[in-house]
Amino acid sequence: MIRVLLVDDETLLRTALASLLSLSGEIEIVAQAADGLTAVALAETCDPDVIVLDLEMPGIDGIETVRRIIAARPAQAVVMLTRHGRAGVLRMALAAGVRGFLLKSVDPTELERVIIHVHSGKRWIDAEVSAAAMTDDCPLTDRELDTLRLTTEGLSVREISTRLHLASGTIRNYLSSAMQKTGGSSRHAAARVARERGWL
Repeated sequence: MIRVLLVDDETLLRTALASLLSLSGEIEIVAQAADGLTAVALAETCDPDVIVLDLEMPGIDGIETVRRIIAARPAQAVVMLTRHGRAGVLRMALAAGVRGFLLKSVDPTELERVIIHVHSGKRWIDAEVSAAAMTDDCPLTDRELDTLRLTTEGLSVREISTRLHLASGTIRNYLSSAMQKTGGSSRHAAARVARERGWL
């Protein structure tokens, strides 16, 4: 049996998914979480084979949740579900260590196949998201995207520099470059443009 931890703040969706996946003869739901911090703790205590989690959650989002889990458990298999398969999000998810990336509209039977697939050490990316990523025209570097993403979380330049382990001056340079590339008059405007264009 493949031991699965389900993470989603939408209780109805999470419990319905747990019920459907439990019908499989190959999957056992060992725990559920409604937020990222709980998921990080449960990953340690429940020792799941695969974690299936939502991108958008209260507190820390799915990307940061994955980063923390992978830091403690480098071999952990993770499948991320999202309503918005933006290329920028896919890029960050893969960099964080996600092995499966699917839209929330996925059929439960396909999700089951993906869980089995990533459990065997392989990757699975939704075809629609993959196609969008191949045609992505984002001019921003990964670091510029990181600084804009943290800007949208309301962090100051000093807080961003602490989070990314970079000097404040370096963060300002990344933000300045992002503003030039997006045409934003401020770092917040640049972040808004990046999000509207699907780069974040």
